[in-house]
Amino acid sequence: MELKTPVSLNEILKLRVGDSVYITGEMFTARDEAHARALEFIEERKELPFTFERSVVYHCGPLVKKEDGWKVVSAGPTTSARMNSFTKEILKKVSCMVIIGKGGMSDEVVEAMKGKAIYLAYTGGAGALAAKCVKRVKDLIWEDLGMPEAVWILEVEKFGPCIVAIDAHGRSIYREVEREVNERLKKIV
Repeated sequence: MELKTPVSLNEILKLRVGDSVYITGEMFTARDEAHARALEFIEERKELPFTFERSVVYHCGPLVKKEDGWKVVSAGPTTSARMNSFTKEILKKVSCMVIIGKGGMSDEVVEAMKGKAIYLAYTGGAGALAAKCVKRVKDLIWEDLGMPEAVWILEVEKFGPCIVAIDAHGRSIYREVEREVNERLKKIV
């Protein structure tokens, strides 16, 4: 399935764990420091220079070079678990959102995503492939955080394939695999 941004809640609610998804449109990168600053803005009731609402947030610290504007060289995912506490708080403020990363997120975040958000897994180590899907850098926000931590607003075309790893119905592929492994281990141990 191809999701076009801004995403709609109807589209998100149709997706299930295991579905394959491609993203076309605008998405932005955000790692630890960008999430922390965004939460500060939210708590201080300052206007954010971007929106989480109906957006696609990519847990990524891209490698970018200046060449007639900015060019993304590599854009592999970073470990999403580091954003657990931030994401849980941000999800309280939005009604619809897509997150892309690797490794999954906490049970608390899975619960907070119910009815409003999904988590897409993108393959680690495929940063060069991801960069090919970036058509242009639309904006650079919070450059003072440094290249990997700044927020990069990207225009992408058929970014993926991503797999729905956490759906808006409380299912997590990570928890399901863990349960299955534990059940099988009991049978052989």
